[in-house]
Amino acid sequence: MSQRCDWVGHEAIYMTYHDTEWGVPEYDSRALWEKLILDGFQAGLSWITILKKRDNFRAAFAGFDPDVIALWGEPEVNRLLADPGIIRHRGKIEATIKNARAWQRIEAEQGFDNYLWGYVDGVPMQNTWDSMADVPAHTPLSTAISKDLKKRGFTFCGPTIVYAFMQACGLVNDHLVTCHRHGEVAKLVR
Repeated sequence: MSQRCDWVGHEAIYMTYHDTEWGVPEYDSRALWEKLILDGFQAGLSWITILKKRDNFRAAFAGFDPDVIALWGEPEVNRLLADPGIIRHRGKIEATIKNARAWQRIEAEQGFDNYLWGYVDGVPMQNTWDSMADVPAHTPLSTAISKDLKKRGFTFCGPTIVYAFMQACGLVNDHLVTCHRHGEVAKLVR
């Protein structure tokens, strides 16, 4: 069995996510937005909870189409608060609608993908951590991105959420050097 990062549990859904998605550079604006929103929903919870409900989230949130969600209001919030398939947190649901509107502005100005990837000059940062104890919860860069996202109208995007997002979307390669995915992900530069 190949070695994985220490955070990966023994459930198949977690191992598959680690081995196929986590850390793979994502360049699609909508997909980046979806992952940022899901990382916001994770706040205070475990990622496995979000993974297990991800298909329900996609169904409830119109495939995470920010142009659709930006038009939503109180009726959709109430519908989502009654949906047992997702995390029913009013603040996070309302933030998703607000963040869809903020995404539209950035997308129209420069592209959400260009905006985010501009922070790393279009090239994933390559870390070489030996253990999970070395991996930070947030960095000066995630703090800067978080502040700018908030300035542009986003919520539920603190420095820790943004760093988890950066890891998930491959803006930073935080697979441990002992993990079989570290070298594979490092080669996935656009």
